[in-house]
Amino acid sequence: MAEPALIGAYRDARRQFVEKKFARDSQRARLEWQRAKMFVGSVGGVTERKMAIDVSEELARKGQELREMTRDLDLLKVDVDTIAMVARLRGVSAAAATQAEEPAENDPERESA
Repeated sequence: MAEPALIGAYRDARRQFVEKKFARDSQRARLEWQRAKMFVGSVGGVTERKMAIDVSEELARKGQELREMTRDLDLLKVDVDTIAMVARLRGVSAAAATQAEEPAENDPERESA
């Protein structure tokens, strides 16, 4: 694989990883919000409320979906790491990798640096 194609593959895999990570983290936050909402809306003591949340079929299903998203994210991270390792072994320069990920204009983080 040519150097530009390798860098392009790395960029695409990295972008997909970040998108899936954002989706997973958003789903995780939604699940925690639903658990908290259910806890506050329940009656009884703390232990009773926690037990009601733990046995909730809907929350269990969403938790399983979250675990599957985490597994997919881990597999994608392996792909990203493998492409990065191959690039390093081939001696692809860091400057070429930086050029592949061009910064957005008016990026406040880059302007302050």
